[in-house]
Amino acid sequence: MRTFNEKLPADRHQPTAQPTNKAVFLDRDGVLNEEMGDYVWTPERFRIVPGVPESLRRLKAAGYQLIVVTNQAGIAKGLYTRAEVEMCHSMLQQACGHVIDALYFSENHPSVSESIFRKPDSGMLEKAIARFAIDPARSWIVGDRARDLEAGARVGVRGILVGHSEAVAYATRVADLAAATELILGI
Repeated sequence: MRTFNEKLPADRHQPTAQPTNKAVFLDRDGVLNEEMGDYVWTPERFRIVPGVPESLRRLKAAGYQLIVVTNQAGIAKGLYTRAEVEMCHSMLQQACGHVIDALYFSENHPSVSESIFRKPDSGMLEKAIARFAIDPARSWIVGDRARDLEAGARVGVRGILVGHSEAVAYATRVADLAAATELILGI
């Protein structure tokens, strides 16, 4: 499993001249795992949403790169560590059969530190687009907040809002990742 954040050196991989791959960018909390209060960072509270492993396998089988992009501001606030986030990501990979291609996280929070990687900015998506030669026009972002979809819109990725946390007028809203998968696959 590879977890990336903005403090890691740039990848040495050179993308192809023309982006050809399609991807589904996935917010973590509220999409892949249950959102429980402000932050989820302990194994006891990290619960995968029912249907997520199956949905990810279906998307992978359809040729999508699967890339998690998550804000983890609790690190900047000193509430938990990068190691704890990486432990949750390891649990996620294990539960989903290691189908996730990359997990990016921003450990910044505006009250502590600014960053172009924190959603709604698009730094995490831009990094993945370059690394995996992703064509944004063939790609999606699935999130539970407007900031997730805003990050996707900044790079030309279509968005799907899951859950009931907030309304976004321009977005298609579905119940969960399983329903988003049906929409993406055109079923």
